[in-house]
Order: sequence, then C-alpha cells, then structure tokens
Amino acid sequence: MATNKKHSLTGFYWLWFALTVVGVIISIWAPAYLMPQSMSSNMNLTILTMVVFSVAAAPVAAGVYAATAYLLRHNIYRGNSVPPAAEVQTRENARLTIGWVLASTLLTVFLLIWGLGALTVDNGGNESNPLVVNVTGQQWLWSFSYAGTHVESNTLVLPLDREVVFHITSKDVTHGFWIAQMGIQVDANAGAITELHTTPNKLGTFDIRCTQFCGLNHAFMVTQGQVMTTQGFDNWLAAQPQRA
Repeated sequence: MATNKKHSLTGFYWLWFALTVVGVIISIWAPAYLMPQSMSSNMNLTILTMVVFSVAAAPVAAGVYAATAYLLRHNIYRGNSVPPAAEVQTRENARLTIGWVLASTLLTVFLLIWGLGALTVDNGGNESNPLVVNVTGQQWLWSFSYAGTHVESNTLVLPLDREVVFHITSKDVTHGFWIAQMGIQVDANAGAITELHTTPNKLGTFDIRCTQFCGLNHAFMVTQGQVMTTQGFDNWLAAQPQRA
C-alpha cells in the first residue's frame, strides 16, 4: 500500500518542483522590471527583501497550485460520495503532511528573523555633515526648505552620496511622504515632525508621491526630484531665490 501511495504522488512531487523553480526564477527576475529603480541603500534593501520573501514563498505557493492541479486531474469534483484514491492518498500521506508543516514553519521563522533584522538596520545618522531638508505637505503640494539657507522650493534636489535628513510635517491633514526610488516612506502629520534618513547613491530623477488619501486632489500630489553631483547641487542652491 505504501509503495502505491509513493508511486501515485510522483506526479505531484514533480509538478511541485517544477512550479517552485518557475516561482523562484520569477521572484529573482521580476523585481528589476516591476519595482522602481533603486537610488539609495534603503531601496536596495527593500528590493532584496522583496526577492527573499518571494523566493521563500515560492515553494508554498507551488505546493498549493500543485495539489490543486493534481486533485483536479483525478476528478475529485465528480460528486462521488466516497473520495477517490488520489484525494485519500494526498490527504492521508503522513510524510507529505509532516514535510509541509515543517517546511512552512522553517520558512515562517526565517522570514520573521529577516524582518526583525531589516528593522534594526542602521537608517543613517552617522555622517558628520548631513544635508537637512525640511519637508512640508499641504493640500496638495510639497515644499522643501534647506536648513542653513533661505532657500525654499517645490522641487527637491539632493546631492549624490551625501546623507540627507528629512524633517517632515504637514500644514493641514495627514499626508504620506514617499520617495519611491529611495525606498523611504513616512506619514507627514500636522503639529509633529518626523525624521527620516537616506543617502542617494545614483544620479537621476525620482518620484515623490503622497500615500495617504488627503482630499479631492490627492492623486495629483505628485512631483519629481533630482539627484545631482555635489558641484551641481551647490550651483543649483546658489541660483535659487532667497526667501526673506
């Protein structure tokens, strides 16, 4: 009887293996095309975490799909009062059940440890000369002022490879400050200042979006910023009109 069970589940195991391989390949390949371009170490960690979690989930998802396909193939929905052999052999296979529970437990513990580790990663604050940018959200735009200057702009410009410390607040309702390509996001709350760190590591433009529904024109609370070389940033800063 045991031999028959083992033989009858061979197709299931092969399908599970094949779907797992496909899932792992997609998990590694897809983020480069589906996620925003990385422009900071924060975003690097975000993409890596997405890849790791997707790879870890691949065998679990593959097991569910494989079991469904295997049982459908053996016509378990024919309305029989007695479950067919395929269902019984799948459901009552002790080795399969123990393996499934053990694998799921190990994956869950691994992801928990990874998540806790990611939360403890140093988010900045070690550089001796960070750029401090005061970010203010209001319906329905962002404004940025640069500490130590009288420059205020609706465009966020940052220097390459220099730590940036954002002090984020709101003039009215709660907004969500999100720089997609840098993997940083936090709420902008009225009457409170929230600090956020990042270090741009790639030249180019990035998107700034509001992630909290903040009223009628929430969807249009979008702007672009730019990462420049140090010299380019200094030139841009010097060319800005000085706020009184």
